[in-house]
This record gives sequence, C-alpha cells and structure tokens, in this order.
Amino acid sequence: MGKIKAGIVVFLGTNCEKDTKLACDFMGWESEYIFQDEKIKNGYDIIFLPGGFSYGDYVSSGRLAKTTTAVKSLPVGKTLITGICNGFQILCEAGILPGVLTHNSSMKFISKNVDLEFEGKIIKLPIAHHQGNYMKTQETEIFMKYCEDINGSDDKIAGIIDRKNKVIGLMPHPERAINTPGLNDGITVLKEFEKLI
Repeated sequence: MGKIKAGIVVFLGTNCEKDTKLACDFMGWESEYIFQDEKIKNGYDIIFLPGGFSYGDYVSSGRLAKTTTAVKSLPVGKTLITGICNGFQILCEAGILPGVLTHNSSMKFISKNVDLEFEGKIIKLPIAHHQGNYMKTQETEIFMKYCEDINGSDDKIAGIIDRKNKVIGLMPHPERAINTPGLNDGITVLKEFEKLI
C-alpha cells in the first residue's frame, strides 16, 4: 500500500479539524479537508468526522450535521470511517453506528485527560464533552473503555467499532495526544487505524 490518504470532514462549528490534520501529517499520511456540502469522492483510505460543535450543537449534538451531503455520501463499508467526539455523535444520530450519546451523568462538561483500556493496555487521552454518555441500543463491539466511570456510559464504553462496515466512534481525542510531552498515546490509536484500513 502507498501513502495513506485521509479525508477530514469540516462542519460549521467543527474545531478539531486542524488537530486531526496535524495528527495525519505526523503519521506521514496525505490528508485534506472535505467540506460538509461536498459529496465525498472515492479514493480515501480513512475519513474522519472530527470533534467540535457542529451547528453549535443546536437541537442536539450531531442532529443537524447528519443531514449534510458529506455525511449522506460517506462510503460506509468501503473506507474506514472514524468519528471522534462530535463525529461519534453524528455517526450515532445518522444511524451509521448504534446507540445514543446523551448528557454526562454529572450534567457537566468534562475536559481532562483520562485513562483508558485499549488493546490490552492502559493509555491516556484527553476528553472534552457534555454529551458523551453512551447508551447501548444493541450489543456492539467495544473499541476502548474508560478505566473508571467518567460520564455514565454503559459498560464504561469510550468507543465502539463496527468491523463489518469499517466504522469507529470514540469520545476521547487521540489527535490531541500525538506530539505533546507526556501525552502521546494517540499514536497508538492511529497505528491501530492503519491496521484496520
């Protein structure tokens, strides 16, 4: 395989697209932005729906973004699709991933670095969300778990994966833990993405 090509969908209100692009660049991937009103072309190995507050989280997180041309044209089953934080919320709202993300059990916005169980080891990644409480609607494969109850999520779920359709949703931000002193476990997560492409 040649150089990995990544597309990063940008919505009105997205605020993590630059961090995501910097992470892709750090990994040596080729990356570019895809704007919300664009139809997604073929040729991407991975597509990110990054974090932020798409449409200001009006109505509910991700509910308006799910109606965009970019989301409606996601190549589900063909390209690895990864939703981070608000991107995870969008994927659930669009019915691409099962479950619902609702208000944290504390009803407070949580922004801190947390320990997670991932691929048999403990890693540390930042989180920043108000609606990160994942409620299952069916059994699903867990991609990563919080080491402790952070926001009320069922089974301490921090991320899920649909291997058949090549879709991942996670609340923590690996793109913010790439090249930061003492916080670089995001590299471990992005290397796992490479294996799944």
